[in-house]
Amino acid sequence: MGYGITIRVQGDYALFTRPEMKVERVSYDVITPSAARGIIEAVYWKPAIRWVIEKIHVLKEIQFTNIRRNEVSDKASVDNALQVMKGANKPLYIAATEARQQRAAMVLKDVDYVIEAHFELTEKAGPDDTKEKHYNMVLRRLRNGQHFHAPCLGTREFPARVMLIEDKGGIPTSPLTGKRDLGYMLYDLDFSNPRDIQPMFFRAVMEDGEITVPKPEEVRR
Repeated sequence: MGYGITIRVQGDYALFTRPEMKVERVSYDVITPSAARGIIEAVYWKPAIRWVIEKIHVLKEIQFTNIRRNEVSDKASVDNALQVMKGANKPLYIAATEARQQRAAMVLKDVDYVIEAHFELTEKAGPDDTKEKHYNMVLRRLRNGQHFHAPCLGTREFPARVMLIEDKGGIPTSPLTGKRDLGYMLYDLDFSNPRDIQPMFFRAVMEDGEITVPKPEEVRR
């Protein structure tokens, strides 16, 4: 177990896309562990550490709404970029007006979560990478509202407000009661084999507004 932090994450809208929905985007009921990790990494991440999500608190009723979003159907080609870097005279852009398409999305609205997480040192940690050093740096960045890129709730157009909770005793009580099976949810991507990156799923069960997230080694079994 490494040093832990507790943060509160809020936003007007969120979209944690279910991968099984191929045509229109549909969000999971709550934030996924991988999205929670992404928010923390937007604040602080180094190759020497790995964030592990422990628990997710859901502080508001789960509400969905339908919206329409403009997306582009194309991706920037890596091969095209490499050819341009080598001197090829080819356009290197995506014409948004030509590739734009409108898609419906079922998104969450008015979300409020508390995320408990800790970090562990990786094999890339050097002699100067102490746990105390990284812990103090992430605390400082959270207190000052600093981040490497804007934290978001699933997609870039849904920004997240992030606040450090200094004392776990200050976690608000969830209004949700009882046990609710949320079904299988994306846990994260398994990067243990860089040549064969695979998605990992777990059975998410929320009890009194809390979801206990299993450890990565438990999900890989």
